[in-house]
Amino acid sequence: MSATIKTISLEGIRFFSFHGFFPEEQILGTPFLVDVLTEMNSKDDDSDDLNLTVNYGRLFEITEEEMKIPRKLLEKVASSILNRIKHEFPELTKISVIIKKLTLPVRGEMQNAKVMLTYTR
Repeated sequence: MSATIKTISLEGIRFFSFHGFFPEEQILGTPFLVDVLTEMNSKDDDSDDLNLTVNYGRLFEITEEEMKIPRKLLEKVASSILNRIKHEFPELTKISVIIKKLTLPVRGEMQNAKVMLTYTR
């Protein structure tokens, strides 16, 4: 028996937030990019019923709300986003949240720091 997996994702959502271990990061803020990737078993791809899929507008709202709450660790931010999505969309079989911090308080040149959390049912 074959199955179709439906992937719904938001990629490269830009935020200016106040996450960081150092006090100045929570005062000055820094840019972030967030990706949210979800998977579910596809039930009816011929339907236009939003209840049979994941509302990506809602994924954005959850992510935006959590990115507004300053935290020291990106792992905590990613965990909060992931847990809210898991709770609101129990039909999902996989959720990944990736947060990239684009400006780092370190010497040296790099593209970004990244945290990724993945939940699999």
